[in-house]
Amino acid sequence: MSTLFIDGRWVSATAGGTREVVNPFDQSVIRTVDEAAATDAEAAVRAARAAFDDGEWRGWTARRRSLLLRRVAELLQRDRAEIARLETLDTGKTLVESGIDVDDVTSVFEYYATQAESDPGRLVDAGNPAVRSRVLYEPIGVCALIAPWNYPLLQIAWKVAPALAAGNTMVLKPSETTPLTTIKLVELLDEAGAPAGVANLVLGAGDPVGSTLTESPQVDMVSFTGGLATGSAIMASAARTVKKVALELGGKNPNIVFADADFEAAIDYALIAVFFHAGQVCSAGTRLVVEDALHDEFVAELTQRVERIKLGNGLDADTESGPLVSAEHREKVESYVSIAVDEGARLLTGGRRPDDPKLARGFFYLPTVFDDCHGGMRVVQEETFGPIMTVERFSEIEDAVRIGNDTTYGLAAAVWTGEARKAEYVARALRHGTVWINDFGPYLPQAEWGGYKRSGVGRELGHAGLAEYQEAKHIYENTAPEPQRWFAR
Repeated sequence: MSTLFIDGRWVSATAGGTREVVNPFDQSVIRTVDEAAATDAEAAVRAARAAFDDGEWRGWTARRRSLLLRRVAELLQRDRAEIARLETLDTGKTLVESGIDVDDVTSVFEYYATQAESDPGRLVDAGNPAVRSRVLYEPIGVCALIAPWNYPLLQIAWKVAPALAAGNTMVLKPSETTPLTTIKLVELLDEAGAPAGVANLVLGAGDPVGSTLTESPQVDMVSFTGGLATGSAIMASAARTVKKVALELGGKNPNIVFADADFEAAIDYALIAVFFHAGQVCSAGTRLVVEDALHDEFVAELTQRVERIKLGNGLDADTESGPLVSAEHREKVESYVSIAVDEGARLLTGGRRPDDPKLARGFFYLPTVFDDCHGGMRVVQEETFGPIMTVERFSEIEDAVRIGNDTTYGLAAAVWTGEARKAEYVARALRHGTVWINDFGPYLPQAEWGGYKRSGVGRELGHAGLAEYQEAKHIYENTAPEPQRWFAR
């Protein structure tokens, strides 16, 4: 079956390019998909442009768009088991994680189905009873939606749902490494009744496919989730045509634990914060920051538990963590372990590939913990995006805040303490887009997600996530115009 979706039809790549999608557990080929060329991306943009400017989509009411989103939510649940299995095969994450992702995506579509019908327009008091002044919110136009490989379904859904709710058309480009659930989502959009040209799909690498989308003067907005270097390049590229950008570019996220925290809960969540999905999470709490009085006991117990994490096939029920996504990514993780050792960090556990012959064909790496770390280390400052935890210490609350903010990123952070006033003080002082208190990791469709500093520009989810896909228009109506005679006195 052809795997590019352009103007309502499944088509093959014009140049005949293909790519094998590989299971990171054993390197088996899951599926061969089309590899688009620049001409395919250009065709997808033209289809989206025509659908926005001249197609039936322009006439759809907010109510009808809402019903489309609700139908997609229903189809996601109908095919939940199939989609979860595809996500696990593609990414290596556990089947339980993939099922949670499908449920979360369903919630996002349901939330924006409601938002589609919630008119944010408002009347403005002009100070003149004869003037009727209104602010309306309209779709921005053609959107290029570019998603990463770690949460392929979740991250593309965070873009597609609000873009559709606002009335935009789009071209989707998933990571070339993990395209399978995005293909499935487009199938569901088509089944749900999205008109031709509204949702187009191109598969392929950032160059030439992604760059064609971001540079096109017919694209009005780019939403990208991924690495800092690529995001910076997209921002520069978009500037040439002055298009809007929304960027979520990762984080180096502190997980701050005070001595008065609930020990058992803090240990458990510290593990989840780093080793969930093998650390391949933009909001992973890879920087564990522990109060001196608690450090020795906490780190000793944590290390023992890290060594018991069961690696394996994500389809196996007893697997707790799967492989890394690719050989190239594992090499990147290994390079950071070498850097950490050279910088003087003390390796407590992990730091190598597993010995288990059952895991030999997969891209596995042992959960790794480094102690005696500080903010001057690259392994502390740079996003390793793997199962590497660094441990830092603090003695005073001001130290905890300083360490937590000592990063060029600002996506997420957590604070663990039994004292509510202390928790509130630290949460407000941390310059991160999301701060959890005595928790780590949850998000809500109705609450904004995004980062400070180099973690990105703009927000996803919540009302602001819808606003990213809208233009504000001010309509000023004078109901009783009178001649001003400015030039005829």
